[in-house]
Amino acid sequence: MIRLVAGLLVAAVTLALPAVLDDSALAVYILLGLAAMVTVGVSLLMGYAGQVSLGQGAFYAVGAYTAALLTLHGVPPLAGLVAAPVVAAASALVIGVPLLRLRGHHLAFATLAMQLILLSLAGQLEVTGGDIGLQAIPQFSVGSFEAGGASAYAYMTWVGLALVMLVTRNVITSRPGRALRALATSETAAASSGIPVGRYKLVVFALSAAFAGLAGGIYCFYTGYVAPGSFPVLISIQYIVMAVVGGLGTIWGAVVGATAITLLVQGLNSLAALPGMPSYAPSVLSYAVYALVLILVVLFLPRGLLPAVSGRINRDRGGIIHR
Repeated sequence: MIRLVAGLLVAAVTLALPAVLDDSALAVYILLGLAAMVTVGVSLLMGYAGQVSLGQGAFYAVGAYTAALLTLHGVPPLAGLVAAPVVAAASALVIGVPLLRLRGHHLAFATLAMQLILLSLAGQLEVTGGDIGLQAIPQFSVGSFEAGGASAYAYMTWVGLALVMLVTRNVITSRPGRALRALATSETAAASSGIPVGRYKLVVFALSAAFAGLAGGIYCFYTGYVAPGSFPVLISIQYIVMAVVGGLGTIWGAVVGATAITLLVQGLNSLAALPGMPSYAPSVLSYAVYALVLILVVLFLPRGLLPAVSGRINRDRGGIIHR
């Protein structure tokens, strides 16, 4: 009951925020929400299927390019946005068949290579605009409604994140979700219990890609521009850090991790923009802080921020009851 009330309170507050934030704060709000959408999928993929993907940024890019290309060729923006997660999931199914035979760091490096290959192709193909990218992407619209301001995209992001969290919760609490929990504990034990391990891993991989594709679709309409430089390798590492910091295998943990890291990145960007700082300061600071945050979390909060805080609250409550 307490979790439900807390969740509804957070939902109400975040839904009210776009009405009072200025444009710069709304930009952070939107990027935070999009990152949380992708991170929920990463948390599901790593926390339940036990797969480490360093290529979620590739599916983010697939969703963005899909929505952008369709809309620029006359397809209604709503159809382009719907197609973004579908195409991202389909590409994950095709790529996942050979990739998910790998495990551990082999899989991580393979997904990283996948993103590098995709970005290289996007930078050379004429249909994707090459290194220049796709520009003048129309605003998102449905009928007579057009999302002309940042607040409209903030609400779109809120709805998208709520949908992703709802789908993830339904998956986790369903019968396949129980099978996934068994898979996260031990693949060998899950297989011996009759669970189709390979199929479940592939489905979760595709679902996490769909979440990233949906976020990419919203991103392309918000910025009106997509290019290979919009999806650097660092962004995939960022999603991993967010998932680990918040707590793998938890829905709200992914949101907490995305919030913490996004606000930290914004602070670093402000620091890097100070007079006298070199041009490479943002990337160097980001990599250094990501490494430091990961080390600290693994050493002192191995389950992540949210599980650690929840565990502490439960212990304190239990101590009060016993006293």
